[in-house]
Amino acid sequence: MSAKLPTLMQSARVPFLILAPVSVFLGISSAYVSATDIQWLHVALAVLAAILAHISVNAFNEYMDYRSGLDLKTERTPFSGGSGGLVDNPSALNSVLAMAWITLLLTMAIGGYFIYLRGEALLWLGAIGVLLVVGYTPWINRSPLLCWMAPGLGFGPVMVLGTHIALTGDLNGLALLLSLVPFMLANNLLLLNQFPDIDADRANGRRHVPIIYGKAASLALYSLGLLVASFAVVIGCVFELLPWLSLLALVPLALGMTVVLGLKPLLRKGAATWLPYLGRNVVMTLVTPIILGTTLILG
Repeated sequence: MSAKLPTLMQSARVPFLILAPVSVFLGISSAYVSATDIQWLHVALAVLAAILAHISVNAFNEYMDYRSGLDLKTERTPFSGGSGGLVDNPSALNSVLAMAWITLLLTMAIGGYFIYLRGEALLWLGAIGVLLVVGYTPWINRSPLLCWMAPGLGFGPVMVLGTHIALTGDLNGLALLLSLVPFMLANNLLLLNQFPDIDADRANGRRHVPIIYGKAASLALYSLGLLVASFAVVIGCVFELLPWLSLLALVPLALGMTVVLGLKPLLRKGAATWLPYLGRNVVMTLVTPIILGTTLILG
């Protein structure tokens, strides 16, 4: 097992797991300003469930992409192409699959507790979350629309609304508005990270937006996602769902426009030229919800 542990850590994609607690933080923030009493044990369970779900979807993806041969064709970058853990250590294949199922079952156990506590609304969100985890690699990435919106559904409505309901037992307009921001940003994150894998993904039968519509159209869709996320922040402030301090979240969102302007002339060049902008996009995706949640609490 000790020889497989590094591969398990790689297949969990530990450096990327921060996105889950960042998304949950928005749900915690909305719950904090909406309820008078929050149990911190429930906060910890919500964070743990999100991280476990993220590990599960990553592990399923690693397992299936190795089994299909895709990971043997991709040129890995810090943002795409899988971890390469199973390519280097194929003997850990069944252990990675076991990790995927164990983390999913643990997520479902925590979800079951909250469903018992809060009721039917969480059942539907949980069901969507489970479908996203088990269905992304084998089915969802065969549809451009579903593939585009799957990460946003997971890190937006499922995590943000799920956390808010788990902590408060209720749902309000603030939580719905906040969930729109990571919905757009997570969709955009995966959208750009698919650029380096277009040829390998196409050969493996995937049909995501960059494959079907091209990189230029994908960049236009990315720009639309940025505008919607920014508009959500502004509308929240105008209608007093968010404090005016939350306009600070527009600062990292402005990084997105530098990504668009920087990538546009490089679309016909190699993946190495895109990496600085992919990295900038990751920073924006993580920092924006942190600022938004923090200003909500402070405001």
